[in-house]
Amino acid sequence: MSEALLITGCRQLATLRGPAPRRGKALRDLGIINDGALLIRDGKIIAVGTRRAIERRKDSRRAKKFDVGGRVVLPGFVDSHTHLVFAGNRAEEYEQRISGATYEQIAKSGGGILSTVRKVRATDADALYARASKWLNDFAAHGTTTVEAKSGYGLDASSELKILRVLAALRKHARLEIVPTFMGAHVVPPEFRKRPDAYVNLLAHKLLPYVAKEGLAEFCDVFCDRGAFTVEQARLILTAARACGLAPRIHAEQLARTGAAQLAVELHAASADHLEKVNAADIRALAKSDVTCTLLPGCCFHLGLEHYAPARKFIDAGAIVALATDFNPGTSPSLNMQLVLSLACTQMRMTPAEAICAATINAAYSLRRAERIGSLEVCKFADLAVFDVEDFREIPYYFGVNRCWLTLKNGKQVFERSSTGL
Repeated sequence: MSEALLITGCRQLATLRGPAPRRGKALRDLGIINDGALLIRDGKIIAVGTRRAIERRKDSRRAKKFDVGGRVVLPGFVDSHTHLVFAGNRAEEYEQRISGATYEQIAKSGGGILSTVRKVRATDADALYARASKWLNDFAAHGTTTVEAKSGYGLDASSELKILRVLAALRKHARLEIVPTFMGAHVVPPEFRKRPDAYVNLLAHKLLPYVAKEGLAEFCDVFCDRGAFTVEQARLILTAARACGLAPRIHAEQLARTGAAQLAVELHAASADHLEKVNAADIRALAKSDVTCTLLPGCCFHLGLEHYAPARKFIDAGAIVALATDFNPGTSPSLNMQLVLSLACTQMRMTPAEAICAATINAAYSLRRAERIGSLEVCKFADLAVFDVEDFREIPYYFGVNRCWLTLKNGKQVFERSSTGL
């Protein structure tokens, strides 16, 4: 039997214990244990409670002891919406938007997603792997332990498979958990601009079955919006994905209301993401469903938008709300979940506790992993982040400041701010 690890000195240990997903008032219950402690063995939590109670256990006496010095401990962030693998950047478009160009105007002029597609197609897998690996180190440095990652910057069979195989290689070697999503339906590629339905059929009948057979993805996502794919096209792709064993996800109601949120409910999607343009009927339907509403305030912030997703209405209606970075080179080039919490609080009026729940246990639920990550409970993986603050509310309060001091994935250190001796 391997040596156990006893973590003590947790001024606040936010366990988020209890059932998942969280809705309504339950989002505010972090299950905080003051002066808390954790006992870990073989990457899993075997005991959690007050310091006094855990230290009195027989199996704690021989454990390696580590005191976090009165800091705050949370479950590791679960970033359930990222576009991890890409090449280059779109800094020039950032400047164009500052000068008044809109996201859609930039896309029509050859920029936007297709700009990144050209760069990815021209970049070999080794270079994509090396870049993504560096980003993963940054995720860990900000307290994230699980990252969903989409394809979608290839938009042809060889390039989409190149991205998915990079993700497969990262899953074998990276210290964080990576959840792969196939998103060949990001936008219609230039080769199919005049025949988008032919591209939809290619995805549904050829590429999707191959991706599923090779085990290259767990989910399938579609950008269902103005300038991307219609509801009918998204339904065809996601229905085909579900038949292949891939769970549906959907970019919904970001630029315009199209009916994508209602489609998510119809297809029992794991998540509907963005949701800035929903109406009251959409909110009611989502609240009655098991679809996670994944909100992405970093995207609204970077694009300089005034209108954010109506988080308070979702929460008050009883919907499942999650938060994620939408890390990508065009509309949200940030992997800092702490900043996302800040934006959720200040721009969407979520409380700090609601934001933390949304970024951990509810995000884990959207990735079908709530039974093993997203909270600090017995039998779950020891995925946790230690923050150099005295109260959990300080994490979003210090906006744009990285307060993460230590990150553990499966009980192993993946980031330390300074030499901790762990």
